[in-house]
Amino acid sequence: MDLVQFVQSEFVEKKDLPEFGAGDTITVYMQIREGEKTRTQFFRGVVLQRRGSGVTETFTIRKMSGNVGVERIFPVNLPAIEKIEINKKGKVRRARIFYQRERTGKAARIKERRF
Repeated sequence: MDLVQFVQSEFVEKKDLPEFGAGDTITVYMQIREGEKTRTQFFRGVVLQRRGSGVTETFTIRKMSGNVGVERIFPVNLPAIEKIEINKKGKVRRARIFYQRERTGKAARIKERRF
């Protein structure tokens, strides 16, 4: 085992996150520090992709704020993440759904997979 894998397995704590993938609507609760105070802020949107593996794994979430799309990339092992809630499972056929960026209104809906 090489040095990088050793350090990752020893020192990076694994978060116990639910299973989610592209098309799922999730809420990420994270700690925001402002000076001395901390507060919890959530970001709810559709997962566009999960990429990477192990410690370097990230996921991209897209939400509409007004009528502007906002995307945010979260590392899976980000210490600021408190918890992740799955709001609904989406039924999509691919792992990266970037085609959602061009869609608005009813065209942007994703069918729900019952879970």
